[in-house]
Amino acid sequence: MKLQRTQRSTDDSSPARFRIPDWLLLVAVCAFFFFWKLSAFGLIGADEPRYAQVAREMLARHDWITPTLGGTPWLEKPPLYYWQAMIAYRLFGVSDWAARLPSAFDALLLVFAAYWFLGRFRRGSELDGALTVAVAAGVVGYARAASMDMPLAASFTAALLAWFAWLESLERKYLAAFWGLLGLAMLAKGPVAPFLAAIILGMFTMLRRNPLAMARTVWLPGLAVSLAITLPWYIAVQVRNPQFFRVFILEHNLARFGTNLYHHTEPFWYYLPVAFLGWMPWSVLAVAAIVWSVRRIKANDSDQFNTFLLIWIAVFLVFFSGSQSKLPGYLLPAIPAGLILISQWLRARASTAPSLPLAALHAGCASILILPALMVHYLFLDRQHLVGRAALMPLLVTVAVAVSITLLVLRHGWRVLRVATLVPAIVAAGVLLRSGGETMNSTLSARSVVAALSEYGHDHLPVAAYLVPRETEFGLAFYRDQVIPRYELGKVPAGEHLLVAAQGYPKGVANAAGRKATFLRNLPAQKLDLYYVPPK
Repeated sequence: MKLQRTQRSTDDSSPARFRIPDWLLLVAVCAFFFFWKLSAFGLIGADEPRYAQVAREMLARHDWITPTLGGTPWLEKPPLYYWQAMIAYRLFGVSDWAARLPSAFDALLLVFAAYWFLGRFRRGSELDGALTVAVAAGVVGYARAASMDMPLAASFTAALLAWFAWLESLERKYLAAFWGLLGLAMLAKGPVAPFLAAIILGMFTMLRRNPLAMARTVWLPGLAVSLAITLPWYIAVQVRNPQFFRVFILEHNLARFGTNLYHHTEPFWYYLPVAFLGWMPWSVLAVAAIVWSVRRIKANDSDQFNTFLLIWIAVFLVFFSGSQSKLPGYLLPAIPAGLILISQWLRARASTAPSLPLAALHAGCASILILPALMVHYLFLDRQHLVGRAALMPLLVTVAVAVSITLLVLRHGWRVLRVATLVPAIVAAGVLLRSGGETMNSTLSARSVVAALSEYGHDHLPVAAYLVPRETEFGLAFYRDQVIPRYELGKVPAGEHLLVAAQGYPKGVANAAGRKATFLRNLPAQKLDLYYVPPK
């Protein structure tokens, strides 16, 4: 039984031997990649638990204006994610699953925005475009993260697609949508959204020698819609917190870009591999589509939409490559542009036979994700001496899948590409989440630390920390819903409490506490020791 749709003819009259409704297929794919086992492992890193806790504190105070962390204003980011998480908490209760729900929901909207646009303006490529977006590693990864990156990527992508819809149709409703979505993007991450949108649109209209389109974009009713969405919060938070402009604009936008204040320095070429990994398993095809589009521009035979997507990608790559502070999530709003470009490349090549080198390279890219999924247990538990031996069977499976995909594509053409790529992606994600979730939880998340503390029946006691990474500190703060005092800063609770300390510092713990601490257990996966500390 074949799952792919029969290729549509120009008049859409060709009969389909078997057809699953597009919306049903997309909902099923998104449900698996974005929502299934969304809390297979706890919140990781510093940002996930920190943002999740900010939303919890705002909900507890019924305050939709000032984000706080530990009761102190936390003005680094705008409120869109916090608002979404507050709604999720209100509906489903506070949990790491609910904290990630906004990003998963926004990713779903991103997929259907791509599907709607392509179905309306580039008919025949809508399913390929939506599926490439839904299955890409960058989209899936940030769809399962409690962060601002996916709300920004979804609103920014939808805004630019709405603008291009207006350009081709001249219907003002699309221009109004562009301005409204751009307002949401500014609530997601700040002024970087309208700034980069202006650069992209300006470069595109200049290249296409259509400056009138840029002038008409500045439409006062649309601008009023955008300002009505953004200004109320920006004004309210500034009135309540006079330091907001300095902290948010000067420090977390301008200083973050122009200096290494936050210690995220990376080489200039950093975003090239980030883009390649973000487009996995479609990365080879993304590169092929970019090369194809550039050649068509040089030959003066390019669809203006492809040119628009190229400029979109290039602006993000160049702009953030020049930043002194680099994080992978900064590039996320450009990832959908490359994925949608693939659908245009496939649309143009639907009747051509795949070449062996390209089919083989794509097959290798699509199947290689299976290898780390099968080896996640060894990779995260630091068993390097076993990795070589353990890699043999997963490597053979990966090679077998790659060969199978290559032969399938060569025999049946590009029309089987979506199935040939979707199946190994599902296998890799399924194995990673089902068998690797607990491994990742025990090695990366404070949820496992809190679970270990709960085994001793002291859930009512506060928790302190000593020489632990900030990822652990923020994770403990979320899962215990408390501010975590740190011994090394002289903040030792006077009453009895539990202590999470870096492994191997028993004398330091005793000296810092000034009383006898009882060792409870060691967590070797995170190199932590747990103690009970009696009252003074």
